[in-house]
Order: sequence, then structure tokens, then C-alpha cells
Amino acid sequence: MSVPFVDKLRARSSTIRLAPEGVDTIMIRVEMPEVWDVVRIAVSPTEPVLAVKACALEALFPEAQLHEDFVLKLRGWEILDESASVGDAGLTDGSILLLTHRRRRPVR
Repeated sequence: MSVPFVDKLRARSSTIRLAPEGVDTIMIRVEMPEVWDVVRIAVSPTEPVLAVKACALEALFPEAQLHEDFVLKLRGWEILDESASVGDAGLTDGSILLLTHRRRRPVR
């Protein structure tokens, strides 16, 4: 079995699992430029996108108060329906998501 592309790129050493062992999963990567950090997440294609977003926020930016203040982007486009499943949103094994503030913030 070949190693997924997202496992070859720099990320935290551990992988976050959003699915129990034995369930078919895909491996995705979530990057957050504000903190210069990345997590890998093993997720079932039937899991809602919102669960991925909440999990990634908890790992990358735990001080976030409202998940509505952040967006997930796939190939540069915001995922508008976060209640959709990961598979229905177009994520596949090796997809890379960008997690960032909804509104641009001033650089200090």
C-alpha cells in the first residue's frame, strides 16, 4: 500500500482520527496560515464538514470562540454547506483544506 501524499508533507507527528478503527477513511490535511501549522485528519467520507472544521480548530487554534468566524476552503473556494458530508463536499483521499479567518485581519 502506498503512503498518501498528505502523509509525506510536513505536519504534526500524530494523525487525528474522526472515525473509529475499522471504518473506511480518507486522509485529509488542514492548514492554518495564521498559526503556521498543519494537521492530518483521518475521516469517514460520511462525516459532516463541520466536524472536520471543529476538530481542526480545536487542534490548531483552541482560543477560537466561534467556528462561524472561520472558513474552510478547498482549491481556493469556500465550502459553503458545512452540514454536507466530506464526500459530498468533494474531498477525496489526499485533499488539502485551508482553515482561515472569515475576514481579513490587520497585520501588526
